[in-house]
Amino acid sequence: MHIDEFCALMDAIAPPALAWEGDNIGLLVGTEREEIARVLVALDCTPPVIAEAVEKGADLILTHHPSIKDPLTRLSHRDLPYLLARHGIAHFAAHTNLDAAQGGVNDCLAACMGLENLRPLPPENLGRVGTLPTPCTLSEFLELCRERLQATPLYAGDLSQRIETVALVGGGGASDLQKAAAAGADILLTGDAKHSDALFARALGIALAVCGHYETESVVLKPLIARLQAADNGVQYMLSENDRAALRVFQS
Repeated sequence: MHIDEFCALMDAIAPPALAWEGDNIGLLVGTEREEIARVLVALDCTPPVIAEAVEKGADLILTHHPSIKDPLTRLSHRDLPYLLARHGIAHFAAHTNLDAAQGGVNDCLAACMGLENLRPLPPENLGRVGTLPTPCTLSEFLELCRERLQATPLYAGDLSQRIETVALVGGGGASDLQKAAAAGADILLTGDAKHSDALFARALGIALAVCGHYETESVVLKPLIARLQAADNGVQYMLSENDRAALRVFQS
């Protein structure tokens, strides 16, 4: 498959127009190879993921998070773009455009949690709002998060409160608490939050479930691979085995 065809396919799945202004998306590192046959898919482009791509003979790494976030002012042998170029591996990133896209991160997160009656979370339409098939307590919802997302949830709220309408934003979405409350949600499910966010949730009267940045975004990877494979272009798509959450739960 020609690299331009791959880029066009990804742009159809996650239209660049949906990305936030300034978000670094698309083909971030190119190579002399114009044809690609093997693509490694991960949430993050890290040295272990690059090493895996080399080992598996991948021509390109497809990730959610970009490998270049700020203008490059210098380049060393430890930097991701150098490592990629050194091994002749291209890198494509679909970030906030994949968050907002139909069938993207937040739709996959909503499907994983079994939400119904989905609608965008205004005004950016990045997140989603939906309802649980059966209302439950906050305690029961957190157990559902633990089971469905393989997460160790942090929370703010009364464990006995009723949860029916859920707003969610995969990754760092705690800044959307007020928008979630305005949308009539009983809880905001997201990946990251600060102490002040938990206090703000309490003041708003909305519960907060924090289930990990990686855990709330990696749910898109397998469905994304399935959509790419459905294009039937002869490319082999592989889910990375070295892609891991940056923050881990300590277990003695």
